[in-house]
Amino acid sequence: MTTVALDTGVGPLLRSWRQQRRISQLELALRADSSARHISFIETGRSRPSEEMILRLADHLDIPVRERNALLVVAGYAPRYAETALDDPAMGALRDGMEQLLQGYDPYPALVVDGTYTVVAANQGIEMLLEGVAEHLLAPPLNAMRLTLHPQGLAPRIRNLRAWRADLLAQMERQIALARSAELRELYEEVAAYPVPDGADGQDEPAGPPSALSLALPLVIEHHGRVLSFVSSIATFNTPMDVTVAELAIETFLPADQETASYLRSLAP
Repeated sequence: MTTVALDTGVGPLLRSWRQQRRISQLELALRADSSARHISFIETGRSRPSEEMILRLADHLDIPVRERNALLVVAGYAPRYAETALDDPAMGALRDGMEQLLQGYDPYPALVVDGTYTVVAANQGIEMLLEGVAEHLLAPPLNAMRLTLHPQGLAPRIRNLRAWRADLLAQMERQIALARSAELRELYEEVAAYPVPDGADGQDEPAGPPSALSLALPLVIEHHGRVLSFVSSIATFNTPMDVTVAELAIETFLPADQETASYLRSLAP
């Protein structure tokens, strides 16, 4: 996913991250227990930063784990963080834990995605929402953004599509700014170009009493003639030491009203 050019010095790359984060050299120096002069020398290539200094600056600049590896390689050091495939035996405990979490959340929808919104795990609640989605969108690898925004996906059934679509695209823009992923940028350009399905106009106002849906922007979606409302939350792993783990996100959909909760419980086996 990284787009770091290996022929670019580590100094200019660190400067680019600092400027993107809108932090001055002095402020970064204070955070990293260094001096503005030393930060300047690093950014201009007059001083070669140690491995420890690169990681310290990356931490204070909130640079993603994958990009930290790239910075280390550019500077002539070995990558610090492994990238373990999710199906590796070493990931067994993590996979089991995520599966238990997803199953425990049933009948409410929940899924796990990677850094490009590829679905790596999902529960029966998600499968229920995907009923009626075009077969080509359900072919592996499933992508959460395509499933949601494609005209043959969930989009025609989302009652507040314009608001939900705008929120998802803004989320992707924030992630692109953080991760600088060419693959993520291509996905964004693809889904942003999807036409809004006919009938979406005038459906931006969510159904239901305002008191039930005013805590956060809800996903308001039709399912077999019923209108279901959800509030979503996203969780990531704390202080990940592996690139794969760092890019995983668990999204859960909490019923936003009692009618939705009762309906989902009625579908549970």
